[in-house]
Amino acid sequence: MAKIGKRITKAYDGIDRLKTYSVSEAVKMVKGRSTAKFNETIEIAMNLGVDPRHADQAVRGMVSLPAGTGKAVRVAVFAKGAKAAEAQAAGADLVGAEDLAEKVNAGEINFDRVIAAPDMMGVVGRLGKVLGPRGLMPNPKLGTVTPNVAQAVKDAKSGQVEFRADKTGNVNAGIGKAKFSEDQLVANVTAFLEAINKARPSGVKGTYIKKATLSSTMGPGVKIDVAALTAPAAAAAE
Repeated sequence: MAKIGKRITKAYDGIDRLKTYSVSEAVKMVKGRSTAKFNETIEIAMNLGVDPRHADQAVRGMVSLPAGTGKAVRVAVFAKGAKAAEAQAAGADLVGAEDLAEKVNAGEINFDRVIAAPDMMGVVGRLGKVLGPRGLMPNPKLGTVTPNVAQAVKDAKSGQVEFRADKTGNVNAGIGKAKFSEDQLVANVTAFLEAINKARPSGVKGTYIKKATLSSTMGPGVKIDVAALTAPAAAAAE
């Protein structure tokens, strides 16, 4: 049996594994236990009562975090002419059309988000086998296929996070850094949870959010009170 180190033992000290905590309590506990020498990412993991194999139970969307993510995001934009100029002015890292597609096909994928003007989808569509498996394919429902490429670039740069339930109904996302203040982290976690609640599929019956856990890269997980998360959404639905 593997020996548990002193750092991990100390990190778990004071955490009741059977208890759930409010968002503010969970944030305080996780942030206080982020003792690594680097700026750890604060992550949220959720288990949803959905079956993504059914089209009416897919959970996917974008949310802008109030305090940002603390991570630099490289954005590639497929656009021509005036739209290309707008994207560059907004801070896009890579802008192009067929020339950018050639680079992507050659394996030059040094970006985190892809945005496309609608008239470029003929070009981008041919990159599905390359971008799709990496989760980078632009999608109108996510706002990454849009005539307003400048705003999409600004949103991506300012702390917009994509979420998607995997085949087992789990959602994972980084929602900030350990050096953020508690208030910033609470605001980000709250915004993320609200987005998940709003994305509840109409086909879901019974419990939607089953579990939610907050943690840092090297720290222990702290369970969040699921009942408190679902109560506002349930009240709004009545």
